[in-house]
Amino acid sequence: MQFLIEAIILCEFGGIIGIFLGVLTGNLVGLYLSSPVVIPYDWVIIGLVVCSVVGIVFGVYPAYKAAKLNPIDALRYE
Repeated sequence: MQFLIEAIILCEFGGIIGIFLGVLTGNLVGLYLSSPVVIPYDWVIIGLVVCSVVGIVFGVYPAYKAAKLNPIDALRYE
């Protein structure tokens, strides 16, 4: 559960930073070109959902793999 929560939080944090930078860049380009800026909120939500899915997949897989290991064998190679 810890791997899952950590992976989701990190992916969402990265997604929020990416959305912020995308909106900032779009606003700067719109200002430079003197055109109206449109933020597609549906794509913002889709981006956050994709970030959540990536966090779930890459949080569950290592936890599942680690859970299947024998603790003695796992600590021997550390």
